[in-house]
Amino acid sequence: MSFLWGVMGGPSAGPQPSGAETIQKLCDRVASSTLLDDRRDAVRALKSLSKKYRLEVGTQAMEHLIHVLQTDRSDSEIIGYALDTLYNVISNDLEEEEQEENLTKVDDLGSQFTEIFIKQHENVTLLLTLVEEFDFHVRWPGVKLLTSLLKQQGPQVQQIILVSPMGVSRLMDLLADSREVIRNDGVLLLQQLTKSNAAIQKIVAFENAFERLLDIITEEGNSDGGIVVEDCLLLLQNLLKNNNSNQNFFKEGSYIQRMKPWFEVGDDNCGWSAQKVTNLHLMLQLVRVLVSPTNPPGATSSCQKAMFHCGLLQQLCTILMATGVPADILTETINTVSEVIRGCQMNQDYFASVNAPSNPPRPAIVVLLMSMVNERQPFVLRCAVLYCFQCFLYKNQKGQGEIVSTLLPSTIDATGNSVSAGQLLCGGLFSTDSLSNWCAAVALAHALQENATLKEQLLRVQLATSIGNPPVSLLQQCTNILSQGDKIDRRGSKVQTRVGLLMLLCTWLSNCSIAVTHFLHNPANIPFLTGQIAENLGEEEQLVQGLCALLLGISIYYNDNSLENYRKEKLKQLIEKRIGRENFIEKLGFISKHELYSRAAQKPQPGFSSPEHMMFDHEFTKLVKELEGVISKAIYKSSEEDKKEEEVKKTLEQHDNIVTQYKKVIREQDQELEELKQRITTLMSQNEQLQATVTQQVSQIQQHKDQYNLLKVQLGKDTQHHNSHGDTFQMNGIQTEEVSKLKEELEEWKNKHELLQGLIREKDFLIEKLKSSQLEIGTTELSSQNSRSDGLEHNNELQKELEMLRSQLQLQSAEISQLLIENQKLQVMNTTADPVLGDSGVIVAKSSELEGQLEQQIKELKSEVKALSEEKESLKQHLDSSSSTVAILQDEKIKLQQEVAESKKEQDDLLVLLADQDQKLSALKIKLKDLGVPVEDEDDIESGDQGDEDEDVEEEEQD
Repeated sequence: MSFLWGVMGGPSAGPQPSGAETIQKLCDRVASSTLLDDRRDAVRALKSLSKKYRLEVGTQAMEHLIHVLQTDRSDSEIIGYALDTLYNVISNDLEEEEQEENLTKVDDLGSQFTEIFIKQHENVTLLLTLVEEFDFHVRWPGVKLLTSLLKQQGPQVQQIILVSPMGVSRLMDLLADSREVIRNDGVLLLQQLTKSNAAIQKIVAFENAFERLLDIITEEGNSDGGIVVEDCLLLLQNLLKNNNSNQNFFKEGSYIQRMKPWFEVGDDNCGWSAQKVTNLHLMLQLVRVLVSPTNPPGATSSCQKAMFHCGLLQQLCTILMATGVPADILTETINTVSEVIRGCQMNQDYFASVNAPSNPPRPAIVVLLMSMVNERQPFVLRCAVLYCFQCFLYKNQKGQGEIVSTLLPSTIDATGNSVSAGQLLCGGLFSTDSLSNWCAAVALAHALQENATLKEQLLRVQLATSIGNPPVSLLQQCTNILSQGDKIDRRGSKVQTRVGLLMLLCTWLSNCSIAVTHFLHNPANIPFLTGQIAENLGEEEQLVQGLCALLLGISIYYNDNSLENYRKEKLKQLIEKRIGRENFIEKLGFISKHELYSRAAQKPQPGFSSPEHMMFDHEFTKLVKELEGVISKAIYKSSEEDKKEEEVKKTLEQHDNIVTQYKKVIREQDQELEELKQRITTLMSQNEQLQATVTQQVSQIQQHKDQYNLLKVQLGKDTQHHNSHGDTFQMNGIQTEEVSKLKEELEEWKNKHELLQGLIREKDFLIEKLKSSQLEIGTTELSSQNSRSDGLEHNNELQKELEMLRSQLQLQSAEISQLLIENQKLQVMNTTADPVLGDSGVIVAKSSELEGQLEQQIKELKSEVKALSEEKESLKQHLDSSSSTVAILQDEKIKLQQEVAESKKEQDDLLVLLADQDQKLSALKIKLKDLGVPVEDEDDIESGDQGDEDEDVEEEEQD
């Protein structure tokens, strides 16, 4: 212990040992001491020396410290000292002054010691095991040491952790630690772990990292949180950037909806701390990661829709129109909104409806364009607004039409109370600020991108130049400014203005023969272009020369030869005489060889470091790539080849028109077929409903039959009861007056019996009539036969039931005759009977009761017979209506089948015709390719099933 006392600064006699000697003795102490306390004190001393004597401790003590980690795991204190010592040796986080002095040396030391440590993979695995310990003095130093290893040798350590069993999962537990220091350092560790490693990024994401990180951000206060929120956002960016799998998992997990509260900021000027600005900037970048144009289109589109439905886009637009927002946050918000709406029609329509909170309210697009053409606004903000406008018009023909319509004479506000987008673009196009000229020209070119209709409509725009002079067209004014560019005093680069106008004109004239004709109609345009191309100018002007060559080539390639003085052949001769073909092709190649062209072709967002570098637009680079080779071939073509090409083009146009007509006919027939199918479906549903009704009525008839059977059984029981009463009467005897009453009752029963027989005869007549009518109807459809056969069976059953009733009535008549015989016997017995009979009152009561029961039963029989007759009538009517309906349905079915057969026949004829035309068109395309004319794939796709004019074209070629 006296030795350690001397090392730690206590009094000692004699010369003091050097640092290297002290470290060597401490290492020996760690290696040889048997007492844990001695080893712990030695490791503590090494820790205190590790910052000052980093090299010596690293070279001499690292092996011993690793051995301590392996053998003394039961003592958390010595493990913590060892981990801290290793961290001080490997880490480069030194004092700023010392780091500035020895920056290169420090970096080399940390990297070398890290390489020594990870040379044995077991060391990293051991460290992962120690990180699992809950003890703060072990876990925290372990996290810091592992983070430092990843900073020094990231890919190697990542690979070791990746192959280690449950390596990543162990580290994910750090986010759930209740101690904020460990949790926050765990976030830093995962940042280093997930850098540029897609496999680890996926594992971390599927270990529920998104849920935990978003919870931490919410707990810390979202954008108002501190540095922890920033670290979590950086980790989220690592997990999502360029990782399509994690992006899809983030969207499917409904985590986009949890981003909306991040952007709930107030309109006041206060509360924008530096940390809040940083946090919000990272949040906006995270949104852009999900909707970046470099992502797969399907993934970007689904994220854009999710952001609209959860209200995130609306929240971003609120920040966009709010006051007091810092400039860099506003710029990044504009860029974020741009990519959220890019190519998504639903989001673009919403953005078009957003109004700024002004009086009167103005559309957000107009307010943004006002900032773009305002030279006092920051450069990055103007670039962001231009990008937003480009994204709003990307694949948005509706938005393009709305912008161009604000320039047309019929839609311009005559009162001048409101400024439109078109007026702002024209104002920027003709201002004295070169950057405004360029931005307005590019914005207007995007309004015409891939839209031939709007290119033609823009030719109608007329501009008033000065009082007393007639108005000139927008195309004419652009060419006038282009030719007078050097004479006008402008702020900024004059080349920038000319490049912007030339890009606008090239976009306008490409694939629009009418615009080319209007351009050539001005006799000063072609001499200006040839003069610019033929001159030998400086390096800055070479870009203008290349664009002039491109514009002249477009005027040749898309020329329809409607102007005699500017036909294709004459323009080619002019190039040959004044410029030379080789010189023309060389000047045309200046565009694609320019450094700024290569930068602009990389990504859609304008990423210019300064206004002087703002020369090319991303979409324009695509146009140059498409037209450069085509124009080079067109320059070398002869007049005969041009004529053949024109003939082929006309033929193709004719075939396209024929195909379009056929497609229209097929579309109409498809619509008719759909309508017929719908009608068939409707009729089938109606038929099913009728069949269901018939089934229901059959079940009702069955119920009535069951009720009738019950009544019949009850009637049989009542008859037996009456017979028992007759025997009682015979036993007791009846008085003379009662016998006379019985005679009268018997007469009444006879009358009622005759009435019932008459009713039965009527019913028999009705049944016979139904049978005859059913025989006349015959068999038409299987469904109607089944329904009517059911009706006949039912009528037969009813007839059988009536026969049974008739037999019952005959039995009752037999009973009545029996009663008459018994009455005669009673009369004979009455003459010999005693004058006084007992219980006469009981007999009278029983006879009256019998009479009432018989009357009630007769009434019930009459009502049942009547109900059965009504049911027969209704059944007959229903059968008639069902048979008529089935006949109508059958007729309509036959008609529809005939129509479908005719339509199929017409379609087969059309398919044969289109197949012939397809063969013809393929032959023509082969001829075009032989002539050197490129054939687009879309034409191949759209040219299916073309017409049959092969013989006519062959005759023309022979002529």
